[in-house]
Amino acid sequence: MDSSGKVLQFDRNAAAVLGGDAGELLGAQVDELIVGAREPLTEVVRHGRERTAVLPVETRHGGVHDAVVTLHPMNGGDPDLAALAVVRVPVPLADRFLDPAVIRRALLDDALPRIGATLDLDLLARGLMEVLVPHFCNSGGLLLLESLVDADEPPAGGSPVLRRMAIRFDDADPAWDATFPTGETLSYPERTPFATCLRTGEPVLAPMDGDQAARLAAAWRRPPVADLLKGASMLLLPIVGADRGVLGMFVCVRDPAHRPFDAYDVELGTGFAARAAIFIESARRYGRERATALTLQRSLLPTGLSAPSSVEVHHRYLPGSRLIEVGGDWYEAIALPGARVALVVGDVAGHGVRAAVTMGRLRTAIHTLAGLELPPAEALERLDSLMRSLGEREPHFATCAYVVYDAVIGRCEVASAGHLPPLLAPPGGEAVFVDVPPAPPLGIGDGRPVVSRAFTVEDDTLLFLYTDGLVENRARDIDDGLDRLRATFDRTGDVGRPRGPRPLEELCQATLDGVFDDQHRDDIAMLVARLRRIPADDHVSWELPADAAAVRRARGLIRQRLADWKLDDLADSTVLMASELVTNAIRHAGGRLTLRLVREGGLVCEVFDSSDGRPRIRSADDSFAESGRGLHVVSRLATRWGVRRTGGGKAVWCEQELP
Repeated sequence: MDSSGKVLQFDRNAAAVLGGDAGELLGAQVDELIVGAREPLTEVVRHGRERTAVLPVETRHGGVHDAVVTLHPMNGGDPDLAALAVVRVPVPLADRFLDPAVIRRALLDDALPRIGATLDLDLLARGLMEVLVPHFCNSGGLLLLESLVDADEPPAGGSPVLRRMAIRFDDADPAWDATFPTGETLSYPERTPFATCLRTGEPVLAPMDGDQAARLAAAWRRPPVADLLKGASMLLLPIVGADRGVLGMFVCVRDPAHRPFDAYDVELGTGFAARAAIFIESARRYGRERATALTLQRSLLPTGLSAPSSVEVHHRYLPGSRLIEVGGDWYEAIALPGARVALVVGDVAGHGVRAAVTMGRLRTAIHTLAGLELPPAEALERLDSLMRSLGEREPHFATCAYVVYDAVIGRCEVASAGHLPPLLAPPGGEAVFVDVPPAPPLGIGDGRPVVSRAFTVEDDTLLFLYTDGLVENRARDIDDGLDRLRATFDRTGDVGRPRGPRPLEELCQATLDGVFDDQHRDDIAMLVARLRRIPADDHVSWELPADAAAVRRARGLIRQRLADWKLDDLADSTVLMASELVTNAIRHAGGRLTLRLVREGGLVCEVFDSSDGRPRIRSADDSFAESGRGLHVVSRLATRWGVRRTGGGKAVWCEQELP
């Protein structure tokens, strides 16, 4: 067009759509052909910028359609040339399946590569049907073998069982959904087009006259089928896998108002089904691997958490979204002797079965190290050594936060290996992140020791451990996530009310608000504990001198305390074991020592001294066997016993079950 809107040149489609011959279009005014085109043309000429508008266009057959008209400014050798108009007119419904080139492009080029990137089988099935309808047929469904969809379902020996994964139709008739429900499992009888397609793996073209549609309706006992398929053209396209034979089929239906399927449609549809088979097999393999990893991870996660009676512990685990593979997040709460508890949260780098297996190894190691009562820093050093040995074959690394809380004295000891800082919320105070000395993640440590931090907390303090999936995603900076988390626990973030004994389940749910809808959500593991000391009447300690008289005094103190606790039945055994432990401390450690009794879950007797030497039971043929007889006695009388390091030496303890 020139600047006045006179048509200077046009293509053959313009003449076919807008009507008339070349003589009628050449030299005509554009606003005579497209009502309202003058105004956008004026803006294009004046400002030199592209303009798009939706304008009514009357075709040569008398129909009026809303067309998308885009005008592009043009500057060329011809001084009269001003603009190019591209008019996009929707194809009339009756002509939708007439142009093979349009069908091929819609089926194989436009949407299929985008849909093929989907690894979720349900989403993939819906996406494939959105391509077939409306570009290839008026209605249709995708059916897959039940053994392909459900890993626990063995292949059928007789007629194959299929599941309808998706259905789509373009006439807004609810009878389609009611007659062919999504998710239905079914098997087709022999000597039907459906059974033939599944058996031979070849496309089947089946015109549906009134009698055939009625027979199908009677066989399925679904009367609406007779009306839905009467006079339709039906094409069955098998989905053939590379190594599993026929995986299922597409059922494509064109109603009587449209051109029936022909040999060229069969060729196009077969090409579409072949590409769809590749995507379906990829989604199936991904789904199987994800299900395996998820099952493995859930079987490896703890089924129960243990802690002293004064410590309330709650956890939440949220697997990653279906767009993300299963990760290696885990959590632990392990009750330790003497009213102590180990609280652990970790995150293995990577996703899938490998991450889940590594997580299981670390959980086993954590339980072993906790049983050895190693301090948090030393436990993480041992884990780092384990991860480095695992990484000799394949690189592994993980992050971990390890906390030990002593419910007798209210003391926490925290160590971290590359993990996000724990959150501490004292009662009525501001929530803060614990400043833990940094250390590299497990598996990439440089051999330097891990440093822990110890501090005392008030009763009813909340300790929150979590993994990075809670505070970090693609759309949000991690600092924003940490601020939101702190506000959730902070006194001012609790909807304006002062913090009280807020249920831990409610707190966990509050931290997850806004996370469920994240389609790229990583795994989330969290552990929250309300820390309290055990009652003062449930523990007692005495300072004893390092002389022989201390043994006699210890016996009297223990008998008196057990009488107060009404545990006289344990007095003799406890006195005997305490005598042996105190004697060993006097003989081998020297200096003053501390004797402590703790009634929590069981009766624990502890002797603290200033030596870091670890006592051991000597064998019977040892020439110094006499010096190890005391620990033989302790090991026989106690339910369990052990040694742990302390800041000033060690503690030897023994535990008995309460009557």
